[in-house]
Amino acid sequence: MIDFVRIPERKSKFLKENKKFIEQLEKFAEVKIKLNEEISIDAEDSLKLMRVKEVIKAFGRGFEFDVALNLLDESYRLEIIEIKNFSGKSRDRLIVLKGRVIGRGGKTKNLIEKYTNAKIAIYGKTISILGKWDEVMRAKEAIEMILSGSKHTTVYKFLEGM
Repeated sequence: MIDFVRIPERKSKFLKENKKFIEQLEKFAEVKIKLNEEISIDAEDSLKLMRVKEVIKAFGRGFEFDVALNLLDESYRLEIIEIKNFSGKSRDRLIVLKGRVIGRGGKTKNLIEKYTNAKIAIYGKTISILGKWDEVMRAKEAIEMILSGSKHTTVYKFLEGM
């Protein structure tokens, strides 16, 4: 069974230059991976195929490779939020919303990670969340509150109340 995944060119180039990551993933998941324009994954098990695809997608969205490997565990998931769903077509609004999620000096992003135990990566026009199912859902709710215009203090109280 073969499937394909696309990631940003910069990330794909990094994988091509650092083959140890792909070799490690192939060993852990018992799959074959080829790096071309698209990354092809060959696996006998469809569940492994889906998991490896998620690992590569998470890496492409800005997570460290070691963090992305958590997705091989069934209790972990990746959630990707499209910021344009909140900003519309305005590039300026997209930048403002990314800034709101990051917070001054990274405070907001760090607090969400601290209270939910999920990892957050902000890359391009997306915010990605990686963690266990319940952690991801709580982090997603907090991030969507911020993107929808909630005050930071309201979000912090929401997080502290969990």
